[in-house]
Amino acid sequence: MRIALTGGGTGGHFYPLIAVAEAIQDIAIERTLIEPELYYIGPSPFDMAAMQERDIRFMRSPAAGLRRSSSMWNVFELITTAWAVFLSTLQLYSLYPDVIFSTGGHAAFPTLYAARLLRIPCVIYDADAKPGRVSLWSSKFARSIGVAHPEAAAQFPAKVRDRIARVGHPIRKSIEQPSSEGGYEFLKLDRTVPTIFIIGGSQGARAINEVVIDMLPDLVESYNVIHQAGATNIDEITAISKVVLKNSAYTERYRPFGLLNALALRMAAGISTIVISRAGSGSIFEIAAWGLPAILVPIPLDVSHDQTENAFSYARAGAAVVIEQRNLAPHILRAEIDRIVSDPERRAEMSKAAHTFARPEAAHKIATILIETGLEHEPA
Repeated sequence: MRIALTGGGTGGHFYPLIAVAEAIQDIAIERTLIEPELYYIGPSPFDMAAMQERDIRFMRSPAAGLRRSSSMWNVFELITTAWAVFLSTLQLYSLYPDVIFSTGGHAAFPTLYAARLLRIPCVIYDADAKPGRVSLWSSKFARSIGVAHPEAAAQFPAKVRDRIARVGHPIRKSIEQPSSEGGYEFLKLDRTVPTIFIIGGSQGARAINEVVIDMLPDLVESYNVIHQAGATNIDEITAISKVVLKNSAYTERYRPFGLLNALALRMAAGISTIVISRAGSGSIFEIAAWGLPAILVPIPLDVSHDQTENAFSYARAGAAVVIEQRNLAPHILRAEIDRIVSDPERRAEMSKAAHTFARPEAAHKIATILIETGLEHEPA
């Protein structure tokens, strides 16, 4: 059996593919099936090492997305996209997988279009509260449609809703369960104070970083701070933090990182009291799986509608507080941190709401559908 995975461009689209690939391999072992051949079709993978660790073969496919606004560049992008579809059709015909799994995004469009032409079964998944254009389009011919947020299903065409299931979000096994054992020693932090975990996404978040630095001397007097600042920001943040904490007696309570690896991520989650994060669906569902109360700072609406929709969807579940970026200031953020950390009953309620929202086993559910679909399509 051959299963093609497509999507990507960002970690939010890419890592669910990895989580589902892990689940496919686990199910194949459980059912004593011949291990499926897995392929990733798209532009350069977000994390090549993660693919290689799971024996996923890479087939490069170009992609282009049309601009939302009217633009002369759309003409050139139409030509580029048409060429990408042509190449993808030739590519997919030579591979001819039994089923295709897409997490959406412009990177998936050429492969999905080619699959439709070749009548290859597709299963799609959308992680956002407001589904993307490629997911909405491909839902018309997809065999099964998975969504993460409760609001998402109503935004698909009415005629496809009987094929939609709210499955949660596929999370890699390596980070799904937090680990508190040895966390304080591993991160060299103070056991006597609560810990704040700040996640700006894989690229970091400059707006969050700036506010954290502004309030850092005051913050470390009461809290440990684990700060994932982003690989491109870490040198600057490290240098500035040394200056602002120069006269502090609590310098060792601050730990900045560019991008935490899986072990450090689990350790940080395991000892943290609260998380401050952007509102990508991947980040939200990882936080939900950890059962941690959250303060979400979505990317502004003029940059991305997705994160605001995601943030308020999660907040309505009772697991988070949302601070819009235009309102993000040190005194506001500090007040929300103190309010949540000082109220054990509220933290317990938010933690319970997070676990309920998480819907574990999402990767296993999607992998089961893919294998069953693939077996139906596979020649006898």
